[in-house]
Amino acid sequence: MSIQWLFEVIESRREIPSEGSYTSALFKDGLPVIAQKVGEEGTEVVVAALAQDDQRLIEEVADLTYHTLVLLSARGLTPQHILAELEKRHK
Repeated sequence: MSIQWLFEVIESRREIPSEGSYTSALFKDGLPVIAQKVGEEGTEVVVAALAQDDQRLIEEVADLTYHTLVLLSARGLTPQHILAELEKRHK
């Protein structure tokens, strides 16, 4: 599994909604709900980092990563946009 693979699955759920799919439901709910989920997951990462064990932190970072990828897709962006920005900053 890779970030790109996960992003492609997310994109497919956006392009061809699947009944019962959480990802498809997020896209149906729209950008405000998706952005709110990213905020919630970010807060949960902070809590896990400061007060919970490593496994909980891993779980919360995974949730944040997933919801961030959904947000990128909803805005028509890709992980490559993020990588390009990080590369630009590294120079």
